[in-house]
Amino acid sequence: MHFSDLGFIALILGLGCAVYTGCVAVPGAQRKNTRLVASAKRGVLAVAFFLVLASAALVVSFLSHDFGVSYVAQHSNLAMPWYFTTAAFYGGQEGSLLYWALMLSAFSAIFVLTARWVAPVLAPYVMVTLMAIETFLLIVLITVSNPFARLSVVPPDGVGLNPLLMDPGMLIHPPLLLMGYMSFSIPFAFAVAAMITGKLDSAWLRSIRRWMLASWSIQTAGLILGAWWAYHVLGWGGYWGWDPVENAALLPWLTATAFLHSTMVQERRGMLKVWNLVLVVASFTLAIFGTFEVRSGIISSVHSFAYSDIGVYFLVFLVIIIVVSTGLFLYRLPKLRPEQEFDSVVSREGIFLLNNLLLVGIAFATLWGTIFPLISAALRRETMTVGPPFYESVNGPIFIVLILAMGVGPLLAWRRTSSRALWHNLAVPALAAALCAAVLPLAGVRDIWANVGFAVCTFTAGAIFYELWRGMLVRHRHGEAYPLALYMLIKRYRQRYGGYIVHLGLVMLAVGVIGSHFFQVQQVNTLKAGQQMHVAGYTLNYIGNIEETGPGTDTVKSIVQLWKDNQYQGFIYPGRIFYQNFGNQPASQISITTVGLTDVYVLLADWNGASEATIRVFINPLTSLVWYGGALMLIGGVICWWPERRRKGIQVNSEMPGIPGVAAPLGPPATTVEQGEKQVGQDDKEIVV
Repeated sequence: MHFSDLGFIALILGLGCAVYTGCVAVPGAQRKNTRLVASAKRGVLAVAFFLVLASAALVVSFLSHDFGVSYVAQHSNLAMPWYFTTAAFYGGQEGSLLYWALMLSAFSAIFVLTARWVAPVLAPYVMVTLMAIETFLLIVLITVSNPFARLSVVPPDGVGLNPLLMDPGMLIHPPLLLMGYMSFSIPFAFAVAAMITGKLDSAWLRSIRRWMLASWSIQTAGLILGAWWAYHVLGWGGYWGWDPVENAALLPWLTATAFLHSTMVQERRGMLKVWNLVLVVASFTLAIFGTFEVRSGIISSVHSFAYSDIGVYFLVFLVIIIVVSTGLFLYRLPKLRPEQEFDSVVSREGIFLLNNLLLVGIAFATLWGTIFPLISAALRRETMTVGPPFYESVNGPIFIVLILAMGVGPLLAWRRTSSRALWHNLAVPALAAALCAAVLPLAGVRDIWANVGFAVCTFTAGAIFYELWRGMLVRHRHGEAYPLALYMLIKRYRQRYGGYIVHLGLVMLAVGVIGSHFFQVQQVNTLKAGQQMHVAGYTLNYIGNIEETGPGTDTVKSIVQLWKDNQYQGFIYPGRIFYQNFGNQPASQISITTVGLTDVYVLLADWNGASEATIRVFINPLTSLVWYGGALMLIGGVICWWPERRRKGIQVNSEMPGIPGVAAPLGPPATTVEQGEKQVGQDDKEIVV
């Protein structure tokens, strides 16, 4: 008996437990039978156990080089290091689908273990929905995409992993992105449970928020790491090419971001109930669409698998999700009436609504561009594609308005804001933006769109820092040092100030995108030994080529000296790596040297013997800010997600007038606020439990 046989048996047993859980959870909920519900919870844990067992069996098959398993033979060989051999587990279609199912079972088990904090009426239906998704995945794994299928003749060695995947990014980017896709299943399951039970008040939103924050954070990490991987591996000088699979990963992130903003409006004002439900369902639907797109092979992409029948299964599953969700939504629509109406467009809920419309607009434009080849092929019998210029011309201006809205939002009060208070709070960030717009042309920034983008980013960063400064200043006046004041603000009001950190990260990322897009310099030269090339103040002195041979690889490298303004920066070694069994698919070994905030991106395009090479150089200003901004966004997301200490009793906390997140001292307020209106930046009184 092989480990692969054990893995296949574990898949069958996992399927049985998933079906059993779905069959007992619903009767348990309807009859209020706690024993059946408890049995269903144990069934979820059993599914997780069998998926862990199946995954372990596949990993052992890889590490033991069991080339009798077709999947192992296709994606590994004897020359691969153990860490790439292990990562090959999710390097192909069958293994990545098993990883999807494994992570779903793990998240389902976490839900069961933390279900005591969820409304009891929702938990059984959440489990049923999750196990229905798990059942679909296991059926596909057992029938048409079996990672444990064995060959009749065992080859002496395997083919190996795709050269593009032989990179350290392989160890973390694919599992994070796949986990991100999967994690949207939990909020979707809550939405289905809420629609089935009719419990559509704010309770299900409170249950779902941290799950959606976790999904958003994981997907953010996956997107940033994917951009970093593309930048270091693909060799075209950029990090985001609006590839269909990149777009598919971005779509659920956009709708999840919209939900995390609009859910605050429902919790505060009882509004946007329909909108929030649609966003949750849309996020999961788009995640399944992305999975379908990658696995069907119907849209050409460097990330896609070859055409496979598995795409049909995901298409049918996608249709079922849309039909069932739409039916439940229409059935419960009468219970989704708003509790209040908008008092004023110039309010925090108004800016949140604008924020949502912009995010959904970007998502729609991106989806349209992604599926346009399919639409054109169906209607005109001719496949037409859209490239980066379409996305940049449509999404670019929307992103600028979105960043501007991010800056205005913290300066507005709930319900409505007086013009006097609004202009008073806009003064500082507006002045900073005006100074930026005036100084940049003097510094040589002539492109009007770049100038507008930098000015908007300055406005938003100024608004956020202004809010942070006001909060710190008041706490400092009450005896706290400034660093401690900042720490206490973030600790006590994690959702709000964590959101500010996310916004600052996005602003930093936007500055990096603007700089690297508008001011990138590219040059290609064919050099002989001893010759130089000059690019944007940098000098590259070409010395020659060397060849290296390693286990399963042959490498060609160019030796180049890098100088900046006559200051020596060091040797760089751009090259090409040829892997065993993939001789016609060399991988690029790209040299990236960061000088300040500018990347010198050097690629070996071609070579001739030991003393001639064609060198392609990209000078990418501010690209480092893309990675720093992404990391800051992730930190902010974790702060928002991090649970607060539960306090005994109920305490009403009034905030310092005009300063969000700062408790007001006893005594009369320092200023008078008009009836029905709050000062800018001041939230409603909060109940802290």
